[in-house]
Amino acid sequence: MIGKPMPAALSLTAPTRQARQARAAVAALFLTNGAVFFNVVPRYPQIKADLGVSNAVLGTALAGTSIGALLAGLLAGAAIRRFRSARVAALGIVVTTIATLVIPIAPNWIALGGALFVVGALDAVVDVAQNAHGLRVQRLYGRSILNSLHGLWSVGAVIGGLMGSAAAGLHIPLPVHLGISAALFSVVAVVAHRFLLPGPDDAERSAEAQDLAAADGHPAAPPAHADRRGGRRSFTGPAVRMLAVLGVLAACGALVEDAGASWGALFLSDLHANAATAGLAVVAFQAAMTAGRLTGDRVVNRFGQRIVARAGGVLAAAGMGAALAVPSVATALAGFALAGLGVATLVPATMHAADELPGLPAGTGLTVVSWLLRGGFLLSPPLVGFVADLISLRVGLLSVVLAGAATVVLARVLVNRT
Repeated sequence: MIGKPMPAALSLTAPTRQARQARAAVAALFLTNGAVFFNVVPRYPQIKADLGVSNAVLGTALAGTSIGALLAGLLAGAAIRRFRSARVAALGIVVTTIATLVIPIAPNWIALGGALFVVGALDAVVDVAQNAHGLRVQRLYGRSILNSLHGLWSVGAVIGGLMGSAAAGLHIPLPVHLGISAALFSVVAVVAHRFLLPGPDDAERSAEAQDLAAADGHPAAPPAHADRRGGRRSFTGPAVRMLAVLGVLAACGALVEDAGASWGALFLSDLHANAATAGLAVVAFQAAMTAGRLTGDRVVNRFGQRIVARAGGVLAAAGMGAALAVPSVATALAGFALAGLGVATLVPATMHAADELPGLPAGTGLTVVSWLLRGGFLLSPPLVGFVADLISLRVGLLSVVLAGAATVVLARVLVNRT
């Protein structure tokens, strides 16, 4: 139905009580999902010290999260079809919190990497399930609500980062800290599950299709990706090249996001910040990204994806460049904040552009870019860690500056107006 106005019956009708409750419940899952993992991030310096490993070894262990997510993402669809998105999302969060309890007792970096592999695998499945359920609720509303849900995920990440930073500053033992986190967020997920939508995940999609067909006055047209013979479009050279550029853009966003999550606390620790202050690096990054996501739709609608992405690349490169050129606790926090604000809309923009890319079978662009995004998260930790050990973490974080500069150049493939 791209290009057609939404029927008034879908766009103007007030949501039912069930829809409002389901929206609140799925919002709680998004927030909780962000908070669970980011409770661990500010404790990386302690984990590194307890295991006595180098930056490169820690980065390799951290890559376990991305490897698990990359492999398990393929299983999410089957899990949702078998158990439905509500159950997979809510109960998946409970299992994820239990998996985090293995992190404090990991005896070496290999065991730590294995624990993070499981956490990443579970998180990938939960992520797909909560987005699938969010789209169910969105169909009931008849208007977009998914961006706000992603903004609440960022709010959860900030809450988790603050909890982790406070626990580090108060010297709360890691097993106790993560035990409290697991109990708290498991209760939230179980309660939220009671108010999620019942029934199969395509129930609202079927109703929506019927309403749209009735509003149009005729049966739905064949899919836009079908050719005259009813077949599907084959890959074209320009489409593949565009997809490759979009994949690089998504990887740039992943690299910047990983720098804030994995290396911010360690960079501030190198600047002799105490544990509580060092943990604020990820908080500054996520808080700025949250602000960017919550206001991003309005800004993109006004100026277009290309201009916003380029401006964001300049912010990320300039902010982190200044922090590395004049290193201090204040400039580092400001640099991570500007980097988070700069990439807030980048990944959604690349996914939107890939999904709308002509010359590809339906869904292929989004799938490929999503995989390349996960690939960026996979390669970033060991790459930065290797450079940090070879030269310094300060030089390793130049990758953020390079990613910002690459974004400025490659964002030309994005549309200048929505």
